[in-house]
Amino acid sequence: MELLIAELSKDKFEITVKANQITKHVVYVTDEMLFNLTKNKISKKELLNFSFNFLLERETNTSILSSFDLTVISKYFPEYTKKVSYKCNL
Repeated sequence: MELLIAELSKDKFEITVKANQITKHVVYVTDEMLFNLTKNKISKKELLNFSFNFLLERETNTSILSSFDLTVISKYFPEYTKKVSYKCNL
């Protein structure tokens, strides 16, 4: 499986998941979200890469919403913020 992350604007990214079925997802990550989740220890692209790998461990790429705000992940998977904190050594 391969992830391609393209920056559409400062806060808007398109993630292409190349798996059995290719899917595209538009994800919003603001500077505030990045700071709240990572204290700016990693970049937005690194956070997106981590977040999509996190999601793909739990569901298929065809089950992931086609457009969402990154903070939505923790509503479906409460352990998400803790895993991000762990990744960033917070």
